[in-house]
Amino acid sequence: MIVLIPAYQPDHRLVDLVRQLARRVVVVDDGSGPAYTRVFDEARAAGAEIVTLKRNRGKGAALKIGFGHIEAHHRGHDVVCADSDGQHRPQDIEAVAARLEATGAPMVLGVRRFTGRVPARSRFGNATTRLLFLLVTGCAITDTQTGLRGYPATMLRRLGEVPGERFEYELRLLLTAARERMPIEEVEIATVYLDGNSSSHFRPLQDSARIYAPLLAFAGSSLLAFAIDAALLAVLVAATGQVVLSAVLARLVSATVNYTVNRRAVFHASGSVPHRRAAPRYAALAAVSLTANVLLLSGLSNLLGSLVVAKLVTEVTLFLAGFLIQRSFVYQRPAPVRPELPAVRSW
Repeated sequence: MIVLIPAYQPDHRLVDLVRQLARRVVVVDDGSGPAYTRVFDEARAAGAEIVTLKRNRGKGAALKIGFGHIEAHHRGHDVVCADSDGQHRPQDIEAVAARLEATGAPMVLGVRRFTGRVPARSRFGNATTRLLFLLVTGCAITDTQTGLRGYPATMLRRLGEVPGERFEYELRLLLTAARERMPIEEVEIATVYLDGNSSSHFRPLQDSARIYAPLLAFAGSSLLAFAIDAALLAVLVAATGQVVLSAVLARLVSATVNYTVNRRAVFHASGSVPHRRAAPRYAALAAVSLTANVLLLSGLSNLLGSLVVAKLVTEVTLFLAGFLIQRSFVYQRPAPVRPELPAVRSW
């Protein structure tokens, strides 16, 4: 078992953590610069193996470089990733390592309950991401932003293939696990924020955009279809004066676009869910959705006296239902055949 610590401009807390750990430690210096050479020299003297990057690449890149280094030089070793800023106590790192060794789960998360004095941005950010993650994947994760994670040696190459260079990388790992229906273990750890989390290098605007972008991509295809549907509806109604016929034609075009984009780019099902399975299910969903769309649109148009408002209300009502059905039925992948693992929490 190896503890992997990505570090950017760390302080004495990195050295203290290395000294307290009884396991092999690999630290990736993510381009911290000459001013931090002494800190890394002290970490090396305390027993850590240091991998130095010439420039700052981001946490995701540092983790992937660390995974590659461990696979090349310490093949067969499981890995626990921890942060360098003192938020992860040695006993919590050991708890994640013990659960990983006991279960062999593809991913073990050290999850915080966010009790006590927690910075507002951290509490709000995790709650928001947790809710969005649940909505778009159907998977309930207690702490989507935890940096304390364990992976078996067999996962290292796969981890290196997941895109992402900065803070969004760890969320992409969770999205990959959800998409591939991997079992995940959770271990409760202490919620530790030192000095209001002032040592964090998280950039609220840039890195939040990176984190939420993978989540919002799940909904982007439906929004694209909505735009196509609404534009065609307006054009056809103006040309024909027929609301029902126009809604049918507009939905046929937008549904074709939506099916193609969802299968290839959103749910990444083109290689695992064949057309013969997905297409009939999508067609059935489209038929039900079309019927509901026409009924709601016609009824609300008469009730509200506005086609635009009726269209918006109709689409918002059907949006979540359609997405959830596509995720859990139309593009649902067959459960992978895996050896049974003891006491592994799965979704």
